Amino acid sequence: MNAAVAPTGREKWLPAIAAVFVTSLVISNVVAVKLFSFGPVFLPAGTIVFPVSYIFGDVLTEVYGYARARQVIWIGFACNLFAVLVILVSIHLPPASIWDTLGSPAESQKAYASIFNMVPRLLAASFVAYLAGEFLNSFVLAKMKIVTAGKYLWTRTIGSTIVGQLADSFIFVTLAFGGLIPGNSLVTLIVSQWLVKSAYETTATPLTYAVVRFLKRTESMDTFDTSTNFSPFAWSRQTAAGKE
Repeated sequence: MNAAVAPTGREKWLPAIAAVFVTSLVISNVVAVKLFSFGPVFLPAGTIVFPVSYIFGDVLTEVYGYARARQVIWIGFACNLFAVLVILVSIHLPPASIWDTLGSPAESQKAYASIFNMVPRLLAASFVAYLAGEFLNSFVLAKMKIVTAGKYLWTRTIGSTIVGQLADSFIFVTLAFGGLIPGNSLVTLIVSQWLVKSAYETTATPLTYAVVRFLKRTESMDTFDTSTNFSPFAWSRQTAAGKE
């Protein structure tokens, strides 16, 4: 059993896993402006890719440990914030005259703004929900790994997702739509998003197993967070004994 901060591998696949995590997060927020019907409920288009960040968040924690996952979560937050700021700036840039040949510049600008303009309340709700959900997901998985002695991976990936996605769905929907839609509709929206996202990762369990197995073998790592500092606000790989 490897110590939380004494990996034997080189972490050569860590940048790729982190890139997939961050990319899925940014894409999910960009396409979230689109709503689609899923049976009797409406869901943001980001639902099709956002759970991927939880899948790879599980992989990060399972293989590299909570401390590494924490760093990637904050990197994802920073990248998402940067993407949002660039999009907001782009909305206010004057349209080029070339749009005269394709239509009215004013109409093109209005169409662009209508698609990409972001409501501050929704942004704040999204950021808070992301941090709470991802950190809970990683924390629960790391703790369950210790309790199960590294066995029964499916219990950790599914269990941590149920907790993390519940927090994410509850916080986002409550902060974004509380007071705007009836209470029963609010509950329906929370539950539907939670169930769909949790089912998504449950279905992807075989893929998670395959990725984890590959990484543990090629990286020669299987991190147990027995002495990790679980504060979400730490950056270094801290333990009870100090820093690495």
